[in-house]
Amino acid sequence: MFRHTKLLQFEAKPERPDPYYARKLQELIGGAYGEMTVTMQYLFQGWNCRIEGKYKDLIMDTATEEIGHVEMLATMVARLLEGAPATATAEAAKDPVMAAVLGGMDPQQAIVAGGGALPADSNGTPWNGKYIVASGNLLADFRANAAAEAQGRLQTARLYNMTDDPGVKEMLKFNLARDTVHQKQWLRAIEELQADGLETDIAPSALLDEEDQTHNNTIWHLSDGPDGNKGSWSTGEDRIDYLMDPKPLGGPGSAPKPDPELYATYSPTQDAMGTVKGKAQSAVNKLT
Repeated sequence: MFRHTKLLQFEAKPERPDPYYARKLQELIGGAYGEMTVTMQYLFQGWNCRIEGKYKDLIMDTATEEIGHVEMLATMVARLLEGAPATATAEAAKDPVMAAVLGGMDPQQAIVAGGGALPADSNGTPWNGKYIVASGNLLADFRANAAAEAQGRLQTARLYNMTDDPGVKEMLKFNLARDTVHQKQWLRAIEELQADGLETDIAPSALLDEEDQTHNNTIWHLSDGPDGNKGSWSTGEDRIDYLMDPKPLGGPGSAPKPDPELYATYSPTQDAMGTVKGKAQSAVNKLT
């Protein structure tokens, strides 16, 4: 059961309307790494978690917080769109340069949402459930969560530098902080999963004994860059061996010969052309 309160998690009041920035802010709502994505990602991870206790509770706490982030951003977008398109657009159009920029506002915010936010990214592309990762495997999911928060924080930081509105900046400072702590918690949760010895139950360590042991500790040097083996991953006691001259292990990647009935224009020899044409014509006759 979810319960809604009218109070926002953090204030979302811009100093002035800015319909152009409102479109940019849509990325943090409905983009691939936006708040809708992490909201649904964590909700489905929590609902699908089969182990009651600290891990499930952490996921559900964070999922519910993310719902509040969507609400904050949607409120901010609506307030940035205040008076648009009628007032803000008409005023901006007086400046020829600004008139040329008017295409930057998403018209669907006015036409479809009535001056509000959309479940879409900054290009107007609808949010997609395929963005989320909820595999039922906590270690794999927590790694995906840390990556999602890192990408979301990166985009928030870029948007922070695209506005000088104090009210918008204050809200984004809060969002930046929460993205930071969420990264920390998922990374710590990964460590705790391993410390709890749960790899065989909920971590992606299945088939470790079955995998080809010859190839589970080598990095293949396959680019012109010479420095890949200078990182900590290829030095020290737990190093991964760097193969400087790896050899292909398979045969030629040639495809089977073409089926003349599927590729009727293919003719390796002039003699075969008549046969190909005949089969193609036969196929046409069957259709007609």
